[in-house]
Amino acid sequence: MPSPVPVTRLLRRELGARLGACSSPLSSCAVGSSLRVPDHAFRGGGAARRLWSSVVHWRELQGLEPIGSGGFGLVFKARYFGETVAVKRVKSARNKLASRQSFWAELNSAHLRHKNLVRVIAATTHPPVDRAITDGIGTVIMEFAGRLNLQQVIYGDAEPPRMDQCARYSRDIACALQHLHAHSVVHLDLKPANVLLSEDGVCKLADFGCSVKIEPQHDRTIHLNEIGGTYTHRAPELLKGEKVTPLVDIYSFGVTLWQLLTREVPYEGDRQQVVYAVVAYNLRPALNRDVFHTSAPGRAFSDLLTRCWSAEPSLRPTADQLLAELSNIS
Repeated sequence: MPSPVPVTRLLRRELGARLGACSSPLSSCAVGSSLRVPDHAFRGGGAARRLWSSVVHWRELQGLEPIGSGGFGLVFKARYFGETVAVKRVKSARNKLASRQSFWAELNSAHLRHKNLVRVIAATTHPPVDRAITDGIGTVIMEFAGRLNLQQVIYGDAEPPRMDQCARYSRDIACALQHLHAHSVVHLDLKPANVLLSEDGVCKLADFGCSVKIEPQHDRTIHLNEIGGTYTHRAPELLKGEKVTPLVDIYSFGVTLWQLLTREVPYEGDRQQVVYAVVAYNLRPALNRDVFHTSAPGRAFSDLLTRCWSAEPSLRPTADQLLAELSNIS
């Protein structure tokens, strides 16, 4: 997991002095974004303007409305400079180191701009004035991508997604992974609950609290107590504490796609028994469902899933290959 980087190491000294309470990342506003911080919010000239997301202007954060909670903390809907945003407050849990790691991991993708990734607008460890989100490790302000996620789409009471919708959603997720992996970011917690569905029906990958940034020259291995994410979607090599590669996300994608197509839970039973069976006996979600045998797209998905969750990472498709194959399934 990443660790905090002093802002003075990222900025020239004169800029660091101007910006005040800063955070990582120091990134500019996305091209074409509707959110623009007014000129009066800056006092540091052109360079500071390009780095506006390193400062949270708390007085401009209005109308906080709780919309979610979990082990990480709280999520609010709010208005920031007149635009609707989501505000994630990472709380200080019993394991403070893990909480800090989760907060800084949220920023692994913050320098990226892609239609299938939830965009980070600003982040800081500086406490806000509003008492509703005072306590905690840090705050991340993100685009508001909607209240609906794929978990709700899959297991809700509404009509199940059609095959063409499943194909479109899967391509959106693959596009997100392609962009992440091209920038050496591994999500490590891909599952339906972490895929938001916008009002326009576009899937956006969210929640990077378990993510890692891998360096090509480093052999990144992990220990079991470092593993985040959800065990049902975790690649077997992670369960064994082996090297982290982008292909672990492909495994998680496979389980997520299976859920989308079947509307079932991947496994039932005791967690430890499931984990052991996945590693030792190659347990995977069942493919003996009608959806995989009654149509050409279903059979194509079945073949793709078998390769996505292969026990041998090198046999899984890359995100590029995955997207290419999904483009041929409709």
